[in-house]
Amino acid sequence: MVDAVTVGRFVLGVVGLILGARLLVQGASRLAATIGISPLVIGLTVVAFGTGSPELAVTLRAAWSGDPGAADIGVGNVVGSNIANILLVLGVSAVLTPLVVRRRLVGWDVPVMIVASGLLLVLGWDGTISRLDGAIMFGGILIYTVASILQGRRATARERAAAASDIRAEGLPAVPASGAGQVLLQFVLIAVGLVILVVGADQLVAAARTIASALGVSELVIGLTVVAVGTSLPEAATSIIAGLRGERDIALGNAVGSNLFNILAVLGLAGLVTPEGLPVSAQARSFDIPVMIAVAVACLPVVFTGARITRWEGLLFVLYYAAYTAFLYLRSEQHALLTPFNAVMLAFVLPLTVLGLGLTVLGALRSRRQAGPSGGQG
Repeated sequence: MVDAVTVGRFVLGVVGLILGARLLVQGASRLAATIGISPLVIGLTVVAFGTGSPELAVTLRAAWSGDPGAADIGVGNVVGSNIANILLVLGVSAVLTPLVVRRRLVGWDVPVMIVASGLLLVLGWDGTISRLDGAIMFGGILIYTVASILQGRRATARERAAAASDIRAEGLPAVPASGAGQVLLQFVLIAVGLVILVVGADQLVAAARTIASALGVSELVIGLTVVAVGTSLPEAATSIIAGLRGERDIALGNAVGSNLFNILAVLGLAGLVTPEGLPVSAQARSFDIPVMIAVAVACLPVVFTGARITRWEGLLFVLYYAAYTAFLYLRSEQHALLTPFNAVMLAFVLPLTVLGLGLTVLGALRSRRQAGPSGGQG
């Protein structure tokens, strides 16, 4: 029987996610305007690193414990969250409202995410993320962050210069520059929103586990669903609220940036603080990390084929996440349906998806050649 306290925690968690996400998105969008950086870059850095804090806390706690089993949870948490960020977070966000795709995502951020995913497999192939590996990964996130901010400031400066020229031509008053107080205010708003967001996620996950246990759901299913998605709730809430509020750059940048933060910063720091290195299990190397890489690669043709991630592409992502979760359950239970499930996925679903995406990419290339060079989104 579910008591009133558990129901109250569940409701409190939902309210915390919504309120925290609204404050975070509002502060991030205003910060972008105040300091002259595009909302996409803010989403890729400030918002993504903030919503990635649950993964950081879980993984560092597991690394410091010295328990190999706990370390497996830490690595699995990052890999599982990255898969959820693309398939579930972006998928649900796009189903609710199509997401705008900026050109820099196709030419820079998504390829960097693919390279970072592959780097994790390469560095962890020997079964350990050593301190040297961790230093390489953490150095990568520092370089990426600095490059993103500089690139974003240059692009925004060009946009502001063009806008100022238009203002002068029309004889309109110039927009006054914002001071340090405004910047501090937006950082405070982001921090408050982030705290509420994380607390709300914790309350929701704890209540959901209690409710699932009361309903007779096994611990295995709870772990594969509630706990696995739990650390991605901040990203999900932030991206969904951002999309609904029209801040679609933040919605998309949050998911991609969180994946980069999870791999390079979270696992990099975990490798640095673990004396014997962070263990990477054989199962993670042979299945989970390759799936994460495949998901990252699949993201590229989707964002390449147009100026937005459409509702049907978002629905496809969500269906694949459901299939991935079903596979994990069937495999762990050694269920009789595992073999026919694999056969259907390998013989029909995956080939049809690859064919569909391939035809979409070819159609996009043909349309671009026919249209000729034109100004796209920066």
